[in-house]
Amino acid sequence: MLILAIETSCDETAAAVIKDGVEILSNVINSQVDIHQKFGGVVPEVASRHHIENIKSVVSKALAQANIKLSDIDAIAVTNTPGLVGALLVGVSYAKGLSFGLGVPLIPVNHIHAHICALFLAHPKLCEPFMPRGELVADTAKREKQAPPAFLCLVASGGHSHIIHVKDFTDFEVIARTRDDAAGEAYDKIARILGLGYPGGPLVSKCAENGDENFLELPRVKMADSFDYSFSGVKTSVINYVHTCRQKGEELRVADICASFQRAVNEALCQHLIDAATDLKVDTIALAGGVAANQKLRELAEKFANDNNMKFYCPSAELCTDNAAMVGCSGYFNMQAGTTADMSLNAIATI
Repeated sequence: MLILAIETSCDETAAAVIKDGVEILSNVINSQVDIHQKFGGVVPEVASRHHIENIKSVVSKALAQANIKLSDIDAIAVTNTPGLVGALLVGVSYAKGLSFGLGVPLIPVNHIHAHICALFLAHPKLCEPFMPRGELVADTAKREKQAPPAFLCLVASGGHSHIIHVKDFTDFEVIARTRDDAAGEAYDKIARILGLGYPGGPLVSKCAENGDENFLELPRVKMADSFDYSFSGVKTSVINYVHTCRQKGEELRVADICASFQRAVNEALCQHLIDAATDLKVDTIALAGGVAANQKLRELAEKFANDNNMKFYCPSAELCTDNAAMVGCSGYFNMQAGTTADMSLNAIATI
């Protein structure tokens, strides 16, 4: 089965061709980072307009790289939630047109679930508990359902910080989420106050390489009744420290501030994930989403997993960022579960 996947939830226009769920034939990404840098963040209207300009050429490149024709496609998968509603509408509208014109199924995809499915692309062995002999089978009647791969996945990005219990390819239970800022959002705000630019995550991480992570002792919030996250406290502490230094005319040790902030956020992300896994008696943890490309976070999560006798998985950095390959993988499993949409499919900003 060949699935053409489309992703336009934020500021990347992406298209990919996926074969039988986990084989990537192409994965094309057109980023708008350079366009939005001068604004210090993504401007929704600008993002939507550039998606309109880019989507046709991105889809054409994906088909060309896969060496197939549009008529070879068996289904169209598209991200329809969550994200910037205008940006989502571009992808959804284009996908609906292709689906109608080709007479093939239209598959809606949840962006957060797609990030989790990037793990199946990077680590096919995670599919094995579902399939006979570890092989993907298009005919659902031939699937021998076994015990689900009970693993916990931290999906961390600019808009989301979720701990999700993955019970099946399409069975995801949210265990925890952020009460305020997402991790990536906090990175962007700290980068802005320090004058580093946008996007904040890679810039703060790069600056932190030369810093002392013990320079500032910053708060880590732990909820008494849940594994939820809160990053407003650590963000506010850093902002207050920076303002105080500037008011007193003191040297601003930017690298040390970045290193301390990164350590606080990463430790909170990993500790909550480990605590949730321990509570649920799950022996496998994983990372996904844009923030999962942070090397320090990957290293710390693996250390926490090893210290607690747990297995650890993470996609490649390319599959952590927004891309259409993960949408195609998620779309494949959605279709196997009977989830398709008609021409009334709409974009949904929040879930």
